[in-house]
Amino acid sequence: MSTTERAGRKEWIALGVLALPLLLVSMDVSVLYFAVPYISADLGVNATEQLWIFDIYGFVLAGLLITMGSLGDRIGRRRLLIFGAVAFGLASVVAAYAQNPEQLIAARAVLGIGGATLMPSTLALIRNMFHDAGQRQKAIAFWSAVMMGGISLGPVFGGFLLEHFWWGSVFLANIPAMILLLILAPILLPEFKAPTGGRFDLLGSVLSLAAVLPIIWGIKELAAHGTASLPVVAIVAGLVFGVLFVQRQRTAAYPMIELAMFRNRAFSGSLAANTIGMVALVGNAIFMTQYLQLVQGLSPLKAALWSLAPSVVVGGAAPLATTLAKRFDRAYVTGGAFLLAAGGFAVLTQVRVESSLAVILTGAGLLAAGLVMVMSLVTEAIVGSVTPERAGSASAVMETCSEFGGALGIAVLGSIGTAAYRADLPANAIAPLREGLPSATAAATHLPGPAAEALLATARHAFTHSLNTISVVGALLLVTTAIITTLTLRRTTTPDAAPTTSPADPELAPADH
Repeated sequence: MSTTERAGRKEWIALGVLALPLLLVSMDVSVLYFAVPYISADLGVNATEQLWIFDIYGFVLAGLLITMGSLGDRIGRRRLLIFGAVAFGLASVVAAYAQNPEQLIAARAVLGIGGATLMPSTLALIRNMFHDAGQRQKAIAFWSAVMMGGISLGPVFGGFLLEHFWWGSVFLANIPAMILLLILAPILLPEFKAPTGGRFDLLGSVLSLAAVLPIIWGIKELAAHGTASLPVVAIVAGLVFGVLFVQRQRTAAYPMIELAMFRNRAFSGSLAANTIGMVALVGNAIFMTQYLQLVQGLSPLKAALWSLAPSVVVGGAAPLATTLAKRFDRAYVTGGAFLLAAGGFAVLTQVRVESSLAVILTGAGLLAAGLVMVMSLVTEAIVGSVTPERAGSASAVMETCSEFGGALGIAVLGSIGTAAYRADLPANAIAPLREGLPSATAAATHLPGPAAEALLATARHAFTHSLNTISVVGALLLVTTAIITTLTLRRTTTPDAAPTTSPADPELAPADH
């Protein structure tokens, strides 16, 4: 297929089909927020098991993204997508009817495997279907909006289901979409695999898993429990395996990742920008959620609904980025988007305990709008800077970096916020107060009225101070990133390399228009 050929109606309908798995995979990151108390009561889940129910999905997803991206390049992206849909659907049924914590943890792990096959496949197939750069920009803007929307909708959707059904409904909701995907994918989606993919690199896959999992786990453990030797050892071990993985990619006959991709400034610079964007987005989200619930006193469902309010602004951010990138150098648009997001953090520095919801929602809206613009632009740059044969592995690398960015956001901004919170407390603060706002709120329920109010007032003031502090840090980080990104990406191009597969292949023949 010529790179100048434009996609037709079939491709745009197929894009809607690809939105189904992407929406569900991104929602599954956050859909359990409200379900955990119900699951704990029904299955007798202890604190450790609860953490594994939450985290195993993200761990497996992050660890297998590179493997699944490379596998899709070799066996076919549509085939891998269908396999992922089957695995995701079956695991959802098992999770919904789990009889004990172990079954639920195992089902969540299989959901992670399914998610790891679905996410890089969706983006790689977009690269195959939309060869015209302008159309691909619009398609990827839509992809970015769906992914962000899924993360935001997860808590709301979960809260709605739990008000009307039992906790297993949050998993069964995946089934209709997966069935629809299995019906429509063979009809609407083209198959694509790299013609020179070669043998699958099993050793490289094991090394990538051994590198990613310990680092992600170690970062999250440090964020949750502070400095400890085991998480540090895990991170160091992961870095060692990461070096071995890179060396394997240098010497393997058929590497999982072409290291030459990283010599392209459009690719490596966009990858770094995407990672920093996720640091800011996830790091802020954990503070915003607590502020709405524990400072403003909103119920979890109301907090989730109010957190959707900025989506009115965010919805137009990705298309706006695409439009601006057609008229101006992408580097300046990306830098401007980072500055817009930094402006959101600047607004959040003014949030107080007594502030109206408008202040935090305005700040969160500007932050999210700027970061959605960034992610839409850099995603298109990453996918457009590689040949279609390498789109799967490039997508997987990007999404793995996103997982690292999210973990770092929780660890770095979370740690700074915790330090700022404790610095604002009086020297004689009781232990529950020093542990954080959730612990202080729980402790207040066992105190008489005046003492409870005093404890909550102190905790809420300290927490708001921590929110202001991480907002200052976040603003500085994004302004710095805006400058570096602009300088790095200036005058870079994302050439559309023609695929090496023959157009005579019926699976890759131009669509009828």
